Amino acid sequence: MSATGVLPRRADALNSAAIATMLGLTFAWALNSVAAKIALAGFNPILLSVLRSVVAASAVYLWCRWRGVEIFGRDGSLPGGVLAGSLFGMEFALIFLSLDYTSVSRLTLTMNTMPFWVLIGAHVLLGERMSATKFGGLVLAFCGVALVFADKLSLPGPDALIGDAMGLAAGVLWAATTLVIRRTKVADAPAEKILLYQLVVGAIVVLPLFAVAGPPLRDVSSPAIVALLFQALVIVAFTYVVWFGMIRRYPAASLSSFTFLTPVFGVACGGILLDEPLSPILFAALALVAAGLVLVNRPAK
Repeated sequence: MSATGVLPRRADALNSAAIATMLGLTFAWALNSVAAKIALAGFNPILLSVLRSVVAASAVYLWCRWRGVEIFGRDGSLPGGVLAGSLFGMEFALIFLSLDYTSVSRLTLTMNTMPFWVLIGAHVLLGERMSATKFGGLVLAFCGVALVFADKLSLPGPDALIGDAMGLAAGVLWAATTLVIRRTKVADAPAEKILLYQLVVGAIVVLPLFAVAGPPLRDVSSPAIVALLFQALVIVAFTYVVWFGMIRRYPAASLSSFTFLTPVFGVACGGILLDEPLSPILFAALALVAAGLVLVNRPAK
């Protein structure tokens, strides 16, 4: 809804402004992992996860107050919201922990297996039949992930496979969060309330991990602080709200066709901005995952 409370007019297709917006969103989401890698130089993974959630939740709450979005009403969404938030918190703890071991490029590919885990979960749990095309996309994507684990040339260090496994697990938790939202009453709550559930509960559930995360502060610097604020304010509090507005106005199938760009941009950003090792095998893995995403998001005829 707009600030005046009027629903935006639905569009049947993406116009040039919508396409440009989706390109900007997918590029920003790819930069998120780069920002996390930079922020981890100043904060340990758990503190980074908590600070990101607290700052972002504060901004989203202020947005809700400004827009008049009801977030405290009793709508039966609490159980689902708490479960979704718990999964969300563990997901980002794994993402940030993984970046202590692996590269942004490799994490981008393993983490963005989320749509394929959703496809499997929806088939098993929700009774949504998997078409032959979507199954083909699933096979392509997991072949790509297998290449990531087999690629020794792009390994940033001897323990990179630990980070890769964490990234893959984060993708599973991301998918589980999506399925929980779809199966519970939280799906009927305003999008901002769903996001607040994830941010607030997610920050709480990871607090016990402080005991094993090491010193909370590392080499705190201006780049690390700016990277943290970029994640919280730009990625979470801004791009997610823009995304919610997009899915209210434009066809979901048309928007989802852009998802393959996030791993593409992620691998490119890791190599260009962080000088991470890339290899022909990693590019082959990227091609397989991207092709799989295209097939999985292809509208049924």
